[in-house]
Amino acid sequence: MPTATKRKPQYPADQNDEVLPGGPKIVSSPLVKVRRSKVHGNGVFAVKPIKKGTRIIEYLGDRVSHKAADKRYEGHDENDNHTFLFIVDKRTLIDAGVRGNAARFINHKCEANCESEIEDQRVFIDAIRNIKPGEELGYDYQIGREKDDPPNVDEIFACRCGAKTCRGTMLYPAKRPVARKKKVSKKKSAKKKPTKKSGKTKAGKRKQAGR
Repeated sequence: MPTATKRKPQYPADQNDEVLPGGPKIVSSPLVKVRRSKVHGNGVFAVKPIKKGTRIIEYLGDRVSHKAADKRYEGHDENDNHTFLFIVDKRTLIDAGVRGNAARFINHKCEANCESEIEDQRVFIDAIRNIKPGEELGYDYQIGREKDDPPNVDEIFACRCGAKTCRGTMLYPAKRPVARKKKVSKKKSAKKKPTKKSGKTKAGKRKQAGR
């Protein structure tokens, strides 16, 4: 996890508000604009030259516990690859689907020009190289794999960023870990009664800050 250091955003958070069809006002940065993307749905594009090291925008939204997010998105469609949930720490995540800003539309890119940083329990998007006007922003989502992922999880979270070094997935690690064979004990163990599945589905996948 990135080391927390105090650094103030370089932009007024209430400037350049936008209204997208069917949605509320999206607080943006004067450095970027939301529009349709060839990568996926809406994307975020630079409207001015952005120098390497610039703090572009903060990732905003409802701050909730992981448990609250699971309850909020109970019944979430496993085939939906929208990822508005961002992990802050073990207890907290940001749900940009509620009171979120333009940062939620920044797409995943294998050859990223930005990175996510967690500082003082807040998430920021910083430029890791110079970005030209008109260029789409993108960072590595680092979406973690889970034991109960559906068989088609790699298809659901396939990456289509078009980079030469594209790893083909938004998931981390890129390849599904090989399951280790369990050692069979010579001693007979007591049979466990089968447990009933709760039927409760998890909230959508969560974005993570760079490792």
